Amino acid sequence: MTPLDHLLLAPVLLPLLCGAVLVPLTEGWHRLKFALGYASVLGMLASALALAALTDGGYWQHGIGVYLAANWAAPFGIALVADRLAALMLLLTALLALAALHFARLRWGRIGVHFHSLFQFLLMGINGAFLTHDLFNLFVFFEVMLAASYGLVLHGYNAERLRASMQYIAINLAASLLFLIGAALIYAAAGTLNMSDLAARMAGLAPGARGLFEIGATVLALAFLIKSAMWPLGFWLPTTYAAASPPVAAMLVLMTKVGAYAILRLWLLLFPQAGFGHDALLWGGMATIVFGAAGMLSSDNAGRLAGYGAVVSSGTLLAVIGYGQATLVAGALYYLAGSTLAIAAFLLLIELIERIRTPHASVLAVTLEAWAVEDKPDEPVGRGVPAAMAFLALSFAACAMVIAGLPPLSGFVAKFSLFHALLNPPQGTIAAAGWTLMALIIGSGLVSVLSMMRFGVRTFWANSGAAPPKLHRSEVLPVLFLLGLSVFMTVEAGSVFAWLDRASEGIHRPQDYIGRVLGQPVVPSPVPQPAAAEAP
Repeated sequence: MTPLDHLLLAPVLLPLLCGAVLVPLTEGWHRLKFALGYASVLGMLASALALAALTDGGYWQHGIGVYLAANWAAPFGIALVADRLAALMLLLTALLALAALHFARLRWGRIGVHFHSLFQFLLMGINGAFLTHDLFNLFVFFEVMLAASYGLVLHGYNAERLRASMQYIAINLAASLLFLIGAALIYAAAGTLNMSDLAARMAGLAPGARGLFEIGATVLALAFLIKSAMWPLGFWLPTTYAAASPPVAAMLVLMTKVGAYAILRLWLLLFPQAGFGHDALLWGGMATIVFGAAGMLSSDNAGRLAGYGAVVSSGTLLAVIGYGQATLVAGALYYLAGSTLAIAAFLLLIELIERIRTPHASVLAVTLEAWAVEDKPDEPVGRGVPAAMAFLALSFAACAMVIAGLPPLSGFVAKFSLFHALLNPPQGTIAAAGWTLMALIIGSGLVSVLSMMRFGVRTFWANSGAAPPKLHRSEVLPVLFLLGLSVFMTVEAGSVFAWLDRASEGIHRPQDYIGRVLGQPVVPSPVPQPAAAEAP
């Protein structure tokens, strides 16, 4: 083992240690709290970039790094595993956390004593879920993540936030119970919770044990699907997004993708050929797309609009996983990253947009739409656009384009990639489910365009006489940063897809995981030198 192997611990240890240090600090240490939290996130970003380079640079065999905690060999000990997929999710987490923390610096980070410590514990749970290779420890990291999110959703509480958080907590406690029951059934059937060891034992399970194993996997999948907001299990998500503070809501977008990540990881490892549960994921994902699109069309609240947009993206990912075509995965991962960045940027932007929205303007906009009243000046009049209004309008347009999948940004590139893969299946014939999925993706994109345009008209055109809002650099820069990442993904789409193709190929070779994890040797103890013989 080399010092670089210890980098697998950094995404978990850094937020754990930082959160512990921040707990005793009181309200008067705002700058120190922000500095420590910022340093921790920058450290996580550096470690994620290093892991991405190591997994893709041939440093580890098959691009899979394994760390045996406490030097116990798998499957008896805890194994942390990093591959290209895990590195992608760690990198996305660090980038999103950097933007959310910077946005919270002046306002939300100062409301309440423990925002920064809870934020670090949330990152610890998310990063641990991406790295762990054991179902029980996945449950532990999920609980750390959820426990921190309970406090963050309540952060700066009001009546609406309190109601939404109670629903959020109750739903996720039920999901945690299902997770524990599913893990217990799987252990009873297979005698292990190590993911690679489970995959290795699948073929040797007796019919009765195999049935118990599939029941446990189904219960476990229900827990993941609740967190992924699959219809009808995702009714809680739009309300929570609308009620949470903007930086917390931005992190919730990523938490929704943790469930989809867990399903992708486990199903490709445990059921690569059998197809167990794939039809349920496919048709459930497509139903989720319909539900999310209908919600976007019926929503007037910006937070709920973003929440239903996240539901559409989650449904698309689940349907792609259930479709079971390997060539779709790279496009799905690109779509996951692009949609997460765009929806998070929109959630941060909502607070800034609300500063120019007034009840009078909202009523006026609805009245003009209902009665088809035309509001035209007598003659063309030019007016300068203040910088703040231009920033809000252009940023909103960029978010809408990515969420709806309009060219030329990353949302369009992602959907074009998915369509290309669906239209060129390995078997040569496009299934009916493939045509249905393409129609739903196109339809949900059109609904997103209509919904976002309606919100934009009511916000910017109905408030033409509103004074420009006061914006601080710490609020503007995170939005520009996330949108800049979307632009970068578009410009460098060739390089990004080449990397994602390698990540997809890796996760479709379960034998590599089994061999690397179960074959990872422990670090040998130092051999004591024999004592020198005594002179006669």
